[in-house]
Amino acid sequence: MNDPWLIYAMKIQNIAQTGLAYAKDPYDKERYAELREIAIRMIGDRCDLPTEKIRDLLSRESGYPTPKVDTRAAIFEGGKILLVHEKNGTWSLPGGWCDADMSVADNTVKEIKEETGLDASVLRLIAVQDWRRHNVCNYLFGVVKVFLLCRAAGGTFRENIETDGIRYFAKDELPDNLATEKCTKEQILLCFSAAENSAWQPPVD
Repeated sequence: MNDPWLIYAMKIQNIAQTGLAYAKDPYDKERYAELREIAIRMIGDRCDLPTEKIRDLLSRESGYPTPKVDTRAAIFEGGKILLVHEKNGTWSLPGGWCDADMSVADNTVKEIKEETGLDASVLRLIAVQDWRRHNVCNYLFGVVKVFLLCRAAGGTFRENIETDGIRYFAKDELPDNLATEKCTKEQILLCFSAAENSAWQPPVD
């Protein structure tokens, strides 16, 4: 969603969603519903997606629009960082969407276990980033990415529904086929910098 046209469409959608949630006047609600339809058509024209699919996706969102939270774990061993091999052939830092009933730290530990089989704990914050400024954007909503330095202590990898392998990589041997909507080479190198600096100050977008 780096396309300005889509950014404008989502701004219209956000205004419509807020209006539909809080407007009292039925005529205002009608206007906000019309705005949402305009946004849906704009997105459909740009993304070549069926109108019904877009409408279904956006209608699930209600209330004041807020970004979703994605947590990513940086685990090091012998100066190398752990990446998971996803079943689509790409590599990524372990992590995922933060569950509504979990803290950022607890969610990160859960994702590590699910994707790597490792038991882990969170050490400290690396960075908080706005996904639109750093990653390939492939969702119709905002994402806040939280990177955490973690420590693994036991556990064994088992293939699961998301990943079919794990591997530690040195700074100079990072794979090219990264899942760049989840983590980029620059973000992984940021994790190396944080791990190497005990006085690290986490950047926040």
